Amino acid sequence: MATRFFQHQNGTLAYDDAGSGPLVICVPSMGDLRGEYRFLAPQLVAAGYRAVSLDVRGHGESSTDWPDFSVAAIGSDILALIRHLNAGSAFVIGTSMAAGAGVWAAAEAPDLIRGLVLIGPFVRGAGDKFLQLMLTAMFARPWGPSMWLKYFSTLYPTRKPADFAEYSSALKANLKAPGRIEALHHMLNASKLASEQRLPRVIAPTVVLMGSKDRDFKDPEAEAKLVANSVRGTYQMIEHAGHYPHAEMPDITGPIILSALKAFHENKN
Repeated sequence: MATRFFQHQNGTLAYDDAGSGPLVICVPSMGDLRGEYRFLAPQLVAAGYRAVSLDVRGHGESSTDWPDFSVAAIGSDILALIRHLNAGSAFVIGTSMAAGAGVWAAAEAPDLIRGLVLIGPFVRGAGDKFLQLMLTAMFARPWGPSMWLKYFSTLYPTRKPADFAEYSSALKANLKAPGRIEALHHMLNASKLASEQRLPRVIAPTVVLMGSKDRDFKDPEAEAKLVANSVRGTYQMIEHAGHYPHAEMPDITGPIILSALKAFHENKN
């Protein structure tokens, strides 16, 4: 699939675009590529949706020279992409920090967001400064990309995709490129307060999906429930999955997401 590009705030954002029908914007987590949705996007297309997957700023094929890598900045990219596509409002699926960006976008432009699917959402907190310094050192050059891949592997605790080795190799190569591991550092250090403060303002129907073995949360179900309650939405646990249930268990997670999108669409109509 040919990569498409558009300009926003003096930067370039890369995305792919497949299918036709209601628009679904898929936004990957920090430290990952839009290929994170390589299993979900075909399911969306087969179900009659237009699936557009975005490389977040600094990652994949998007440019690296941005002054801001916060949830608000990525949220503005989501809105800019929706406007660029000129296809009306969109459903947004966001993973991890991108879930926070989806919350920001939904609060700032409710007319453009038809529904949210928040996967393993990082939407709260100002960040632990000591932890941020430790992580920045851990993922510094030259060892940073390799260390990130070791951590990334642990986010698939039960089963890894058949193409995991190939995918991980491509991700590592991308992170080695100038500016990319640095973009990851900026995102690791970014506050999530911009999304946390906007949770009560979200009016779009929302479903939170959380892997029961998501190691990024001390109590995954408690966090999923808290976020869902904050936006008057619902949550569903994906048993034995980690931080990427849509890539680790696409046969289970895909139908759940499709069911949520169908419900959003029917409620809107």
